[in-house]
Amino acid sequence: MRKTTDISGGRRPAADSGGGRVSRRAFIRTVSAGGAAALIGIGGAGRALWGATSTEPGLRSSRDRNPLRFAPEVIPNDLTLDAAVGSADIGTGIESPAWLLNQTLPSPLIRARKGDPFRVTLANELPEPLILHWHGLTPPEEMDGHPRFAVRRGRTYDYDFTLENRAGTYWYHSHAHFKVGKHTYLGIAGMLIVEDEEEEGLGLPSGDREIPIILQDRRMHGAKTPSYSNPDTLEGILGDEPFGNGVRRPKLEVDTALYRFRILNGSNARIFRLARDDERPLVLIGNDGGLLERSVEVDAIDLAPGERVDLLVDLSEAQVGDRILLNSEAFHIATGLGRKEQVHRQGHPLDLLELHVTREVDEPATVPVHLSAPTLPDPKDAVRERSFVFSSDRDEWTRTMMQHQINGLSYEMGRVDERVPFGETEIWSFTNENQFAHPMHLHATHFHVLSRTEGRNRVMPWEGGLKDTVLVHPEETVRLAVRFTAHRGLFLLHCHNLEHEDVGMMLNVLVE
Repeated sequence: MRKTTDISGGRRPAADSGGGRVSRRAFIRTVSAGGAAALIGIGGAGRALWGATSTEPGLRSSRDRNPLRFAPEVIPNDLTLDAAVGSADIGTGIESPAWLLNQTLPSPLIRARKGDPFRVTLANELPEPLILHWHGLTPPEEMDGHPRFAVRRGRTYDYDFTLENRAGTYWYHSHAHFKVGKHTYLGIAGMLIVEDEEEEGLGLPSGDREIPIILQDRRMHGAKTPSYSNPDTLEGILGDEPFGNGVRRPKLEVDTALYRFRILNGSNARIFRLARDDERPLVLIGNDGGLLERSVEVDAIDLAPGERVDLLVDLSEAQVGDRILLNSEAFHIATGLGRKEQVHRQGHPLDLLELHVTREVDEPATVPVHLSAPTLPDPKDAVRERSFVFSSDRDEWTRTMMQHQINGLSYEMGRVDERVPFGETEIWSFTNENQFAHPMHLHATHFHVLSRTEGRNRVMPWEGGLKDTVLVHPEETVRLAVRFTAHRGLFLLHCHNLEHEDVGMMLNVLVE
């Protein structure tokens, strides 16, 4: 069972959402006004993360790139994650203010095994309430990171459950009410890898041939440090500088070998269209819920915030000295905002990661075809259907900012929005009625993407298998088969554009 402990030496209340007494209107008013006092900076008085956006062109020279770093690996066996204010080197010796877990950026990579105990203590020494959500895992209600369980500074929160999920690439991040966008942007996010015997038997690249990477975009403060300034609740905060594992414009030295890239889009709002600049295909082997049944070659992959892909990158035919870019290619989503030429817009191209071939090796580079067949909810078993409509509206109080809603409602922490019977298969329809793309994430289960009508009008290759996050473009309807079989309790459905989530695009789902 969950328990909270005071680590500050003083008397503090029991577990508290920390946001329950702050209305959505108050939050919007704070952000609309600039919010420097309430959405505080770090490192003491006068040292804030607020600043003008850089107009510096994106760096293009290889010499301006920084070596990709990897998070320290830990196992969830009596692990403590200490959340505190700090700073981190983001490249070329530049120290950037950050909010950190165990003083690392990105947060520690948790490597775990299916069937093992998962015991982690969150110790919060940040100036704001905090709770962690294990994105993609299916733990019990009190272990899932619902915002009502957030703890204030000086307190701890214990997670203790058995890890039930199949091998795959997952992650964790803040789920504090009204604060998810800010906390994740400042550094409270890490990758979580689950392993099992079935996957190990496939002989996929491992060790130095396995590259876990969190891709993000950032706005720069004076072209030096990231700035979470005036978060845009229309499209979410979009930046012009690519980051990988907390490093600005990363590069990686590689051999002429086969690599496994575990890629997480950890951005607040940015959708990446992943592709190699040498026009060779990406080999897709897995996504949100683990391995696919078969590997698939694709030219490009659209990866929205919260989504993960597992790729094989074959460099066996490369030459020493080659420099291969993993790019986000240009694309267009009609927003009706008249900002097509701005750098800070959805679909702006970015050079995400440079692969510099520095050594020739003689290793077999066999790409497997057959992988692992996931068990999917069968639409033939569905007993009912539910519809969810995503919309946005101008906030009438400020007359400037947007409310993002599901079925016409903005999120209220104490309200149950949907009651879903445990173990029954349902068909859910997600319909996007406005001009913003919405990556929709469901807690406590995975779903089966059945169809997409209008817009792109098809299910994408990277949407096969088990998914927990699906991208819904403007005017699209996506149908899913959903079944909750892990635990009963109160869980969440929300947009993983973090600014959309923070201003209302979330609801409570009671599995009973």
